[in-house]
Amino acid sequence: MGGGTFLIGGGWDAPEVYGPLLRASGGGRIGCVIVDEGDGEEQFARYAEALRSAGAGAGTAVPLLVPLGKRFEPGPLVGGLGGLLVCGGLTPAYQDAFAECAGRLTGRLAERGIPYAGFSAGAVLAARRAVVGGWLADGVPVCPPDTAEDLEEVEVRPGLGLVPFSVDVHAAQWGTLGRLVAAVSQGSVPYGVAIDENTVLEVTGATGRVGGRGRVHVVRPSGAAAGAAVRSYAPGESVPLGQPPLP
Repeated sequence: MGGGTFLIGGGWDAPEVYGPLLRASGGGRIGCVIVDEGDGEEQFARYAEALRSAGAGAGTAVPLLVPLGKRFEPGPLVGGLGGLLVCGGLTPAYQDAFAECAGRLTGRLAERGIPYAGFSAGAVLAARRAVVGGWLADGVPVCPPDTAEDLEEVEVRPGLGLVPFSVDVHAAQWGTLGRLVAAVSQGSVPYGVAIDENTVLEVTGATGRVGGRGRVHVVRPSGAAAGAAVRSYAPGESVPLGQPPLP
């Protein structure tokens, strides 16, 4: 959909993960959407520097700050951008900020061929069904509690629908792969990918390509009751993202 979808699993050590977005944007301005919890300008400066380190020119990054609790409005500005980067922070807050404009935003991106990149929370939000947090599945721990995004039970909410699979992030670093496995096993989401930090998944139709320095872990139903199968892919590998379960 649009000019491409790029999912970044978080991390600040691999500026090359922004390269695919910059190439897809054709050198145009990149709007950086940040849910502002009081430090939005400082957070924007961090993303602007990451984009510069990846080869973006001065002034390429444009701040689009959304005060915590408010809604993002695509408006005419999105139409003037070369790309959109939805940044990281509290994932439920990002889902809430985009909840009322998801259809309009994805339609505008597709109509104008604007690429979308999501970093951490922004990657989670790209899914049709977004796993926004939680650390318990029916009361059983499935990931560390400090990765729960202020939620208890694993929670799935509507996302932007840019990709049909669900997404979790910081997989190796935060131990969140177990949360996605639980969501798939329970049938809360059809299938998903968990992305390590400093790693990007470039999505093209029913395939993807891993870039950066970590791995992408594809989680699908195993066919057994309440089970899931996981397969990991290294940088440079192609990732099948269609619906059929893994062998």
